[in-house]
Amino acid sequence: MRVTHTRWLLSLLKTLPVSLLCAGFGFMAYMGMMGDLGYDHTLFGISIVITWAFISTLFFLMVHTGKTDRYRAILFIAYAVLFSIGFIANNIANRGAMFFTEQDIARCEIPFCHIATTMMLLPMAVGKTLLFPGSLSAILSMVILAVITALVLGRGFCGYVCFYGGLEDGCSRLSKKAKIKGINPKWSLIPFAVLITSMLTTLAALSPTYCFWACPFKAVTEYEKIVNPIVLIQTIIFLVLFIGLVVVLPILTKKRTQCSFLCPFGAMMSLCNPINPFTIRIDTEKCTGCRRCIQVCPTFSLTHESLQTGKPRINCTKCGKCVDACPRGAIHYHIRGTCPDRGHEAKRLIFLHAAFILLIAVGAPSIADGLYRILHLIVAGSFV
Repeated sequence: MRVTHTRWLLSLLKTLPVSLLCAGFGFMAYMGMMGDLGYDHTLFGISIVITWAFISTLFFLMVHTGKTDRYRAILFIAYAVLFSIGFIANNIANRGAMFFTEQDIARCEIPFCHIATTMMLLPMAVGKTLLFPGSLSAILSMVILAVITALVLGRGFCGYVCFYGGLEDGCSRLSKKAKIKGINPKWSLIPFAVLITSMLTTLAALSPTYCFWACPFKAVTEYEKIVNPIVLIQTIIFLVLFIGLVVVLPILTKKRTQCSFLCPFGAMMSLCNPINPFTIRIDTEKCTGCRRCIQVCPTFSLTHESLQTGKPRINCTKCGKCVDACPRGAIHYHIRGTCPDRGHEAKRLIFLHAAFILLIAVGAPSIADGLYRILHLIVAGSFV
């Protein structure tokens, strides 16, 4: 009994930094809303408390049970759903509609997301031109986020911090068994081609081409008001890509197909994976070659070659699904430059703290806002 109590106490102590950080961000968010008369301060305060309890509890369970993906997925999926709810509600509150108009573009009032940073690099480097019709502060904030994430998590961004990734992650878990199997992992090289293409076409057209023609998440955030056939075609493309890559294919394959086959930001973060401190390692001596890790990996990051080399492919999101699934305990989190045979749990804990710091900084406000919209719907009968 004493051992059990000690274990619970240690888990609580390991959770404390994340819990305090979440409480601090919640307090700042609440104080920032005090002057906004459009918010019910009591409901917003309740949503912040729920957000704090939700994140703290899931982190505690990660630490206490030793399971990463099970609880990460709950948080990641909830984050994506609540982000979409809050984003759409804010657009309706501010514009009266989910769509934006040419006037909104002219006023530079289009929200800037992390995916757009991939298209801003060449125009800024070559012509010192800022193309996206958003506020300078929002663009700079997202660029800073991209740089910090690249250095700290790399492609881990796609497993913990991405606004949208939880949608396809959730859909990939709806089916018990994959209906489509045997997809060649080489297909996951496509996002690198998308990254290069979107960067070059953006530079040539002086327009963020991926945002205007290929982003499936326009379907659950915002889109341009349909005023001509071109915009209609763009909107149809967004819907088809969303339904196909974010909903249907993840259900059929149990994989994150949009993240694996389309996202240019994911490709850019993959290129940053080798320069950040955290990675996944496979103990080749413990590994029996059961291939369970390959089957469960949602982003085609593990292959037969990975089992031989002890390393995942460059596009690993560090979600921990393979770590949880390995029956031999042969897969673990690793920090570059440290002994690969020791301190596996300590390294996992350090990684989780780093991932949650970024998740809380970026995602906690979105989770709280989405919860606020739901509470407002229950109490007042409206999201806004």
